[in-house]
Amino acid sequence: MDMTWFNDMEARIPTGEIRTRFAPSPTGYMHVGNLRTALYTWLIARHGGGKFILRIEDTDQGRLVEGATEVIYKTLKECGLDWDEGPDVGGPVGPYIQTQRRDLYAKYAQLLVEKGHAYYCFCEKAESAEDSGTFEKADDPCRDLSLAEAKARVEAGEPYVIRQRIPKGGQTTFHDAIFGSITVDNDTLDDQVLLKRDGLPTYNFANVVDDHLMGITHVVRGSEYLSSAPKYNLLYEGFGWAVPEYIHCSPVMRDAHNKMSKRHGDPSYEDLKEQGYLTGAILNYVTLLGWAPKGENSEREFFTLPELAEVFELAGVSKSPAIFDREKLNYFNAHYLREMSAEDFCAVAEPYLKQAIHAPQVDLKLVAPLVQGRCDTLLDIAPQVDFFDALPEYSNELYCHKKMKTDQANSLEALKVTLPVLEGLTEWSYDAIHDALVGLAEKLELKNGRIMWPVRTALSGKPVTPGGAVELCHILGKEETLERMQKGIEQLS
Repeated sequence: MDMTWFNDMEARIPTGEIRTRFAPSPTGYMHVGNLRTALYTWLIARHGGGKFILRIEDTDQGRLVEGATEVIYKTLKECGLDWDEGPDVGGPVGPYIQTQRRDLYAKYAQLLVEKGHAYYCFCEKAESAEDSGTFEKADDPCRDLSLAEAKARVEAGEPYVIRQRIPKGGQTTFHDAIFGSITVDNDTLDDQVLLKRDGLPTYNFANVVDDHLMGITHVVRGSEYLSSAPKYNLLYEGFGWAVPEYIHCSPVMRDAHNKMSKRHGDPSYEDLKEQGYLTGAILNYVTLLGWAPKGENSEREFFTLPELAEVFELAGVSKSPAIFDREKLNYFNAHYLREMSAEDFCAVAEPYLKQAIHAPQVDLKLVAPLVQGRCDTLLDIAPQVDFFDALPEYSNELYCHKKMKTDQANSLEALKVTLPVLEGLTEWSYDAIHDALVGLAEKLELKNGRIMWPVRTALSGKPVTPGGAVELCHILGKEETLERMQKGIEQLS
């Protein structure tokens, strides 16, 4: 077999640097486990000053979802996981979409046949049965065909697949950065299909060929692929290639017994965004699902992406499954919301404020600071501020507050004496309103709460509000404030 082409391919492979890849299949949304794989892969590359490569694995044509590739690009860009090589930016070892690399897989499968580590199989076994994990190991009569006989049948046009020739007897040992060295008996491994009848490679074969040809040094994937790792190793050895470092990550679980799954309503990255979570908080939390910083950062929780790239080390990755805890994510998100500048928070809160408030006189820039410290997610905003748009129906019981020493009777009195004071204001500013209400309480020798609580209740119709009476008066404007107070007086009378 002429090795010139293969030698040329070898000469293209970049060396001397860390090279990692994120290789999603465009089969739908970016679930949390997928995002974590992308994150760890990116962090390994950035921590080591290496390259992060994006490769689209679309050989499973039956599962492709229209628009899914765009979701991958959008998610990675939004998360700041920039790639150095990929379908859209090119690179020295492209193309970076598997179906565009179709022709080379057949060549490598045939090379493996020539080397004796694979064989042509003409049996009518269902490839789908193997893909689903139901294939039972059995001696394949095609294993024993001479290469000459097999080639003659291929040239005669007989349909075939190419299978990996697993050694009979003996053991295969592979090393994983997280799980250590693992040894399996070769007799427990099946002669998996490498090249299907349609000429497309199986996932397992394309992965190995592409990882080698792209110079990948670290392969991050889920621990469900641990069982396939011995077969990957045997492929590398069959070609005479160096084996990359494996990093198998334990699954992200919904609870102690169940993996996260879209079928069970578990969220994707897009879902979490729609549910009011910030990208920074999602990334921070997801990184800590199965990884913990060491040394001086061991007690630290909050990291920016550049900070994570600085401190991320494989020693911190855990063997144990991680449980996705919504309350913990809320805690992270609340922290990120509170840490935002007032300007930035107002920008992200604006769409949610506009959902709840349509009244033209309400300045959303005044409302935003009132809710910034009171939200776990952005979806918490609208229910807190909807009263600015329209006064809800409410019970007079809201006027009764033990700590403020208010009841329905003295609240009615308070509103009646406050209304003309506010009516008489010529300047409707925060300070003017504050001074008028506090001055009135002093004049009547009352605690501030005796005036403020009835006013706040009349303006909001809610037991809890972001901001007190002064803020609500200021934001609602004079006309709306007086109208709501008058309504409160009528309701209490």
